[in-house]
Amino acid sequence: MIVIAPSILTANFARLEEEVHSLEAAGADWIHCDVMDGHFVPNLTFGPPVVRSLRAITTLPLDVHLMIEDPDRWIEAYRTAGADSITVHAEACRHLHRTLHHIRESGARAGVSVNPASPLALIDEVVGDVDLVLIMSVNPGFGGQSFIPGSVGRVRRVASMLRAAGSAAAVQVDGGIDAVTSRAVVGAGATVLVAGNYILTAPSRAEAVRTLRASAAPDRLPPGAVQA
Repeated sequence: MIVIAPSILTANFARLEEEVHSLEAAGADWIHCDVMDGHFVPNLTFGPPVVRSLRAITTLPLDVHLMIEDPDRWIEAYRTAGADSITVHAEACRHLHRTLHHIRESGARAGVSVNPASPLALIDEVVGDVDLVLIMSVNPGFGGQSFIPGSVGRVRRVASMLRAAGSAAAVQVDGGIDAVTSRAVVGAGATVLVAGNYILTAPSRAEAVRTLRASAAPDRLPPGAVQA
């Protein structure tokens, strides 16, 4: 099953409750929360209070992506606020193995992410310690960017790394996901699709979610594609 996780990065924060309920009605599986600190990435978004507010208005899993420096300081705060999964960047962690176990010990699913130009070797030693691997298919920091084509091969390699490790971790892709790119990354092994602009700016969010699911259907995948 493909999980659709709309990002609220481009949501109208003055009407956030309405936006989240709209995504629920559209058929979203998770709500993806992009947390940025203005240091690790060149943008500033929101903190634990917003996640806490989201937790109060939805039962959907909250998928919190920490694009921040020194994420260890904030794991407990986001978990307490209601995060169901917490993803950190390999590039931001001094002791990645320890950080991932800290997340799991908090009761959240542990995720690790790598930027487009970062070698996948950064996560090779922890693929057996994660519940989710997030491949960034744009440079993090802003919504609405174009998909980096080389990301498809990176998804395929991560899926292979997880199989070799006997891991059932999800493979998540974030950045430039639409009806065309979703088919490519699912064919390479992705199981969770993060889509912001494609869903939130669509005339019909429900139709956008249905289109993503349809584009990832087995009968639409290319021959030899990896199926979750």
